[in-house]
Amino acid sequence: MQIQVHTDSSIRGSDELTRVVETATQTAVRRWAQRITRVEVHLSDTNRLKGGADDKRCLMEARVGGLQPIAVTHNARTLPEAIDGAADKLKKSLESTLGRLSDR
Repeated sequence: MQIQVHTDSSIRGSDELTRVVETATQTAVRRWAQRITRVEVHLSDTNRLKGGADDKRCLMEARVGGLQPIAVTHNARTLPEAIDGAADKLKKSLESTLGRLSDR
């Protein structure tokens, strides 16, 4: 499984940020990792220089073989909160979607 991290121009990408994203993503999708080919993570600051509450955004899109991509987004005050929130939503969405398919 590949994890790709993308940032907009207002967020400085770093090795540490990439590690945080990869750890949260791998933890969230651990159960379904063999079925997932790639997870794309997009980080952005919706208000950029203005600041404000819940202006950090994390979008995660999981590519699962044979299915449409599963995408979730989470807004929060800080990037780590946005990443953790999106990872939690992705886990729940994968459990819901792939759990139903395995029940068949």
